[in-house]
Amino acid sequence: MPARSTRVDVIGATAAGLSVVLLCLVLLWRNPLLFWNDDYQLSILPVFADVARSWNEGNWPILCPYSWVCGNLAGEFQYGTFSIFVNAAVVLIWKLIGNFSHQAAALSISHLAVLAMGGFVLARERKFSVPLSTMVAFVAALNGWIMCWGATDWFGALGAFAWLPWAWWGLERAADGRRGRWRFLWPAPFVYLVVAGGFPYTVVMLALLIAWISMRSLVQTRSLGMIGPIVLGVALGLGLSAPAWLAIFDYVHGSARQAQSASAHWQWIVPPSALPAMILPCWTVNWADFSTRYVPHSGTELCAGLVAPVAVLSGLMLNGRVFIRNMRWEFGLLLLVLAIAMLPSAGVFRWSFRWLPFFHLILALCAVEGIRGLDLQKISAGRLRLPLYLLVALFLTGVSAVVMSILKTTGDHAFPLTWILLGLIAVWALVESVFYNSELRRWSPALITLSAFLATYLCIPPNCGVPRYNLSADLLQAAPLDPDRLYLSIYPPAEHTYRVEAKSGPVGQIVRPGSTSMWAGLRFVNGYSPILASGVGREFGFAIHGEIDGNMGRYLLAEQAGADGELARLGVDGITIASEMDFDPAPASEWELVTSTAEGRVFHRRGAAYPRIRALTSSQERMKVALSPVIISRIKEARNRAEADVEVPNGAVSANIGFSRPYFRGYEARLGDQKLMVRSERGLFPVVELPSGSKGHLTLSYRPWWLVYGSALAILCAGIFVAGVAAAAVTGGRT
Repeated sequence: MPARSTRVDVIGATAAGLSVVLLCLVLLWRNPLLFWNDDYQLSILPVFADVARSWNEGNWPILCPYSWVCGNLAGEFQYGTFSIFVNAAVVLIWKLIGNFSHQAAALSISHLAVLAMGGFVLARERKFSVPLSTMVAFVAALNGWIMCWGATDWFGALGAFAWLPWAWWGLERAADGRRGRWRFLWPAPFVYLVVAGGFPYTVVMLALLIAWISMRSLVQTRSLGMIGPIVLGVALGLGLSAPAWLAIFDYVHGSARQAQSASAHWQWIVPPSALPAMILPCWTVNWADFSTRYVPHSGTELCAGLVAPVAVLSGLMLNGRVFIRNMRWEFGLLLLVLAIAMLPSAGVFRWSFRWLPFFHLILALCAVEGIRGLDLQKISAGRLRLPLYLLVALFLTGVSAVVMSILKTTGDHAFPLTWILLGLIAVWALVESVFYNSELRRWSPALITLSAFLATYLCIPPNCGVPRYNLSADLLQAAPLDPDRLYLSIYPPAEHTYRVEAKSGPVGQIVRPGSTSMWAGLRFVNGYSPILASGVGREFGFAIHGEIDGNMGRYLLAEQAGADGELARLGVDGITIASEMDFDPAPASEWELVTSTAEGRVFHRRGAAYPRIRALTSSQERMKVALSPVIISRIKEARNRAEADVEVPNGAVSANIGFSRPYFRGYEARLGDQKLMVRSERGLFPVVELPSGSKGHLTLSYRPWWLVYGSALAILCAGIFVAGVAAAAVTGGRT
C-alpha cells in the first residue's frame, strides 16, 4: 500500500482507539467503579497483583505461593501467564497506579483500545473507507458483551479477544495470493497473542475463523497451495504460544471442570426472543442464569450500537441479492456464530453467549458492506435526500418500541433510552439530508454508533447484575493475619453474603474470599479457580469462588483439625471463620482465638508456625511427625522451588519429606546431584522419600514437561519468525 495510505491507517487506528478510551473515561467519570466487579475483585486483580510482585522479585509467575486452590497460574490459563502484552501491561499499570478500581479500569481500557485498533485495520484491509472502518472499530470494542462481561468482569475474555481482529487481519494477508512468499509471517504474532491471552472460547473462535478463511480460499482459488501460508502462519503462532495451551491441556486433566453438571450447558444461551435487543438493548426477556433459573434480563449483551443491525437488515430488505453476493461468506459465518450462541454448550465449555463478541465483529463487517452498497440508493422528496436504511432504522426502532410496550418487555431501563435512540436516528437523518455533500455525512454511521453505545451504557448499568464487593485498600496489609502461617478460611458463598447489597461496609479483612489473600502475600488454602485442578480443590469440595461447603467445613474443623488430622498433614496452622458460621476448630486445646471482629474469627495453632518442609512417617494413611530423627535446616521457599539441607541418620528408617505446597504434576527433586522420585499424598502435596544415611542439599523444583518442551518450541518458533522478518527485510521480499 502507498506510504500515505499506511500513515492514514496508523492515524485512523490510533484515533479509533483513543475514541474508545475517551468514551470509557466518560463512563468512568459517571461511575468510578465501572470496571470493578465480581471476578475482577475476587480473582483477576489480586492475581495480577501477585504477578507484578513476582516479576519485581525476578521470578516467572508460573506458581503462586499464596493459594493452594489457585496455586498454578499458568495452568489456570485465564491470567495470560505467557502473554507478553498482558504481563507488560500488568507490570506497568502496577508501577503507576495504586488504587484497585483504577488498576482494573486501566487494564480493561488498554485492551479495549487494542481491540478497537484491530477492528479498524481489519476493515481497512477489506478496503472499507476510514469512517466505515472506524464504525467497525467501535462495534468490535464497545459491543454489549465485551462491555458487560469482558471489560468489567471476565478479563480473560477481553485479554484474548482484543487480538482476534488482528489475527483475522493477519490471516487475510496470509491468504492474499498477491502478496509475497513471506506473507505467512503476518498471522503468527497475533495467533500467539490470542492463544496466550487466556480464554479458551476465543481460541475456539480463532479455530473456526481459520477453518472459514481456509475454506473460502480453497473455493475461490481451487488451489490447495493457497492455504499453505495460512497453515504456516498459524503453526508458527501456535508454536510461540505452546507453553500456554500445553499447560491447560495438562492442568485440566482430572480436574473438577471435567465433571461439571449438565445443567451448566443450558445457562446463558441467547434466547431467540432476546434478538430485538440488538436494536433496543433495554428489551427484557427471560434468560437462564448461573443457577439455570429463567429470570428477566435486559439484552445489553446484544447491543451493537444501533447502526450495525439496522444496516444489515436494510441490506437484506432493500438490496438482498447484491448484499448476499458481496458478503455471502461473512453472512454465512454470522448466522453460524449466532446459532452457536443460541445452542447449549458442550464438553468443558459452558455459557454459549460467550460467542457474542465474535458475532458482533462479523456483524460490523456485514453492516459496513450494507451501508456501502445502499449508499447510492436514495429517495428524494423535494430537497430532502435520505438513504433507504434510515427509513428502515426509524421503522424498526419504532416498531420494536411499540411491541416492547405491548409485550411488557420494557424492563427497568426502557426510558429514556428508547427516546434517545429515536432522537439519534432523527439526528442521523438531519445530517444525511442537510450535510449531503459534506464529509460529516460520511462519518455519521460511526458517530451515531458511538453515541448509541454511550447512551446505552449511561442508561443501563453495564455490569449485568453481577456482585460487587466493598474491598478496601486495607487488604494490602496482612494484619490481623500472620504471613508465616497457612490458613483455611471457612465462609459462606461470597456472591450472596458479601456483595454490597448485603454488606455495604468493607469486607474481606478476616476471611479473604476468593484469591484476595494474594494482595497481602498471605498463604491460604482457598482461592478462586474455575478449573479446580489442585488435589485439595477436589478433596475438600471447593467452589469456584474459593469457599467450601458449610458441612465440609464443619467436618474438617470438628474431626480433622487436631494434631494428627488432615489439616495438620497439609500444614494448616491458621483458621479464619466467618461470623455466619457457628462452629470453631476442635479440640480447643490445639487452637487459640487471636482475633474476633464483626466479620469473623481468627484461630492459630498453639505454638510456632509449622515449617514449610517437614519430615513425615512413611505411612500414607497417617502422616504424623517422623519417628526417625531427621534434621532439616536452612529451609528456603521460593515461588517455583523449595530447598533445604537434610540429614537422615544411618540405620534409621527412610524418611518422607513433605512440602507444604499444593501438588501439581511436574515437580522434580534432587539431593545434591542425585535425582529422586516425587510422589504426592493423595494429590494434595509433594512428598520425597530419602533413604537411610542421606545427607545433603534437597531441592524441589517445578519443571513440568509442558514447560520444558513448550518453551523450547516457543523459542524455536520465535527464532524462525525473527529470521523470516530479517530475510524479508534484507531481500526486499514482499509480505
